[in-house]
Amino acid sequence: MLRRTKNKLRVQGALSAVLLAAIACSAVIDAPVLAQPLAPVADFVTENPSHAARRVADWALASGDPGGLPFLIVDKPAATLYVFDANGVLVGSSPVLLGLARGDDSAPGIGTRPMAQIRPDERTTPAGRFLAERGVNSHGEDIMWVDYEDAVSMHRVRATNPKERRLERLRTPTIADNRISYGCINVPKRFYERHVVPAFAAGHAVVYVLPDAKPLRDYFELGQDSRQRRAWTTASSR
Repeated sequence: MLRRTKNKLRVQGALSAVLLAAIACSAVIDAPVLAQPLAPVADFVTENPSHAARRVADWALASGDPGGLPFLIVDKPAATLYVFDANGVLVGSSPVLLGLARGDDSAPGIGTRPMAQIRPDERTTPAGRFLAERGVNSHGEDIMWVDYEDAVSMHRVRATNPKERRLERLRTPTIADNRISYGCINVPKRFYERHVVPAFAAGHAVVYVLPDAKPLRDYFELGQDSRQRRAWTTASSR
């Protein structure tokens, strides 16, 4: 009689364990499972940027790198400037003129040399991330210093030398003739005053200059492509 009672208790204990496990499993299945929140992406509105420009814009916004400031992207291979507000929404884009020579770094000490001493092969627009600021050049013109040490700025295009045809270069459909400056970023006057100046209302903005030849990762701490995102989901057995 005692043996039967023990066997019965063992069976009841096993059944209870199975039942508890089933209940626990059901609770796990019914519980909502939250995936990672959406990573913010830059809004290019109707523009169709290069993959590199989109990748850097998305990374900047998702990482919070601009620190709440408006940011600008200079796509050197496309000779295009994109201006974003602090929320990552494009406010305007424009063709620009860039340094005559293709290259991603400034020559050592170039910011201290007279322009007449800068060789054609040294007239590069450097790539990288820059905390740019409003300033004034030696002629009293308001400009945006991209790299003060190397004397690289963003300013209105100047047509002081008719032989350079800078205004005409901006109007051509090709980008092959957009390389003419000593390294500065030349912007059409109307676009500069409508979009660039307001972006620097706080005195500073972040400028990302994309490289001509070197990998993006040499200049930007890119993480996972922000387009590889997961939406909030709710999983249920019901």
